[in-house]
Amino acid sequence: MAQSSIEWTEMTWTPTTGCTKISAGCKFCYAEVMTRRLKAMGIDKYKDGFKLRTHEDSLLTPYSWKSSKIVFVNSMSDMFHKDVPLEFIQKVFHTMNNCPQHTFQVLTKRSDILLKYHKELTWTHNIWMGVSVENEKVMHRIDDLRKTNAKTKFLSCEPLIGPLPKMNLKKIDWVIVGGESGRTPRPMNPDWVLDIQDQCAKNKVAFFFKQWGGTNKKKAGRELNGKIYNEMPTVEQLEQVGY
Repeated sequence: MAQSSIEWTEMTWTPTTGCTKISAGCKFCYAEVMTRRLKAMGIDKYKDGFKLRTHEDSLLTPYSWKSSKIVFVNSMSDMFHKDVPLEFIQKVFHTMNNCPQHTFQVLTKRSDILLKYHKELTWTHNIWMGVSVENEKVMHRIDDLRKTNAKTKFLSCEPLIGPLPKMNLKKIDWVIVGGESGRTPRPMNPDWVLDIQDQCAKNKVAFFFKQWGGTNKKKAGRELNGKIYNEMPTVEQLEQVGY
């Protein structure tokens, strides 16, 4: 468990750590960089570096939180990695199912495995399921997500490295957009962002603009057309679409 500086969540919970690159959005993986730092600091959970590991001892952590939390699950990994056993994923879901006071945000780039396993998992209302969509080449992930039994579905278009025209946002509740940051970030065209914002508005989908990114993301800021967009799905919105 760790408090998070990520704008759209409150804290992180990492039942798995480590990953492997699968698409263009992984090129400058922040989790891989952070893992090197944590290993150098002697943090036991990261002693194996970025090799994928499951952590049974983390499964009970959410039970210890006294107040309700918004939790990003596996910020340092991908729970639907091919090397994570279904049985372990089911254990993670069991914990989330039994902690309805918390909202768990799960994000994957491996929508094919998510679609393969989704009927083997229990989808309570406090589990928000998302897929990363960084450019047009991976828009099929949206279709995979839509077919799942997840109650709340979202897209993380970060790092946005290409346009995402004419997305099918049916049954999508939330879209996050953000530019890449770091030493050599790939630039994000403002027109891409404005187009996604327009698509969300037309489809009545909550829109969250995380950052412009760049080599100095704090200086670049979070304003889009002079406004901060922090929209998130609300109970009322979810009820309107029959969840």
